Amino acid sequence: MGNPLMNTALWTAASILALLFLMAGLMKISQPREKLAASGMAWAGDFSPRSVRAIGAVEALGALGLILPAALGIAPALAAWAALGLAAAMLGAAAVHLRRKETKALPVALVLFLLAAVVAWGRFGPYAF
Repeated sequence: MGNPLMNTALWTAASILALLFLMAGLMKISQPREKLAASGMAWAGDFSPRSVRAIGAVEALGALGLILPAALGIAPALAAWAALGLAAAMLGAAAVHLRRKETKALPVALVLFLLAAVVAWGRFGPYAF
């Protein structure tokens, strides 16, 4: 598993991502699209309620996938795939924010993309489980 410090950094990054994506995903699943749009997620108005819930489900499942497979020792390689999927989701989010000219939301999407990409790189590569 290589450098223990890097492994700790990857676990820390994955844990932060998991917490953020789980909270965001559960919010998108549990709240009406109109409430999300009114609370600052204006992009939700561009999508059907079903699409917003699907995005939330992808985020929540991705969050669980970052931690549970490796922590439980059941198909730990899935953690790398979850990180890759969340990185792809953040590229999609950045594209939506760019199209909507929501420049304040772009840095958040890009930071989350970078964190997820680093976790994916580490878990697919030199720090795989």
